Amino acid sequence: MTTNTDEFWMQHALSLAQQAERQGEIPVGAVLVKNNEVIGEGFNQSIMLNDPSAHAEMQAIRAAGRKVNNYRLVDSTLYVTLEPCAMCAGALVHARVARVVYGAADAKTGAAGSVMDICRHPALNHQIDVESGVLAKQCSTALSAFFRRRRKEQKQLRQSTTTLDSTESVMPSMDK
Repeated sequence: MTTNTDEFWMQHALSLAQQAERQGEIPVGAVLVKNNEVIGEGFNQSIMLNDPSAHAEMQAIRAAGRKVNNYRLVDSTLYVTLEPCAMCAGALVHARVARVVYGAADAKTGAAGSVMDICRHPALNHQIDVESGVLAKQCSTALSAFFRRRRKEQKQLRQSTTTLDSTESVMPSMDK
């Protein structure tokens, strides 16, 4: 059941996602909360850090571990704008996070119910309560706009490269 508290913290995660986008990263933000207090937060930094594990969730988990001086993040809730992938879901299970609240579902790599469900897998030693779809429209709109803009930029880059290549082929060589 979505609450005003869930929406409040998801708005916070959305603001972190905007930080990622300003740095050229995929706009995903995450905040880890315990007793209505931030214990860790992060946004995607994989490109900037050349680190495939620098997802928003991983950044939030690492920050929380440092803050509480423990790798177990019992009784905490993670708010994240995009459904966690398998790597992040696995880390959340290992950290014993109690609850995950996400905005946009990920039909390609979601591991909290969309493609697979690591968070609630009965064979694992910890299951996480999952709430999906909180501010889903805002979360998915931010991601869609980012990818639409990126595709447009890549298309323009390809076109400018093609234009340069064709210009070079009609220009006489100055080597002679």
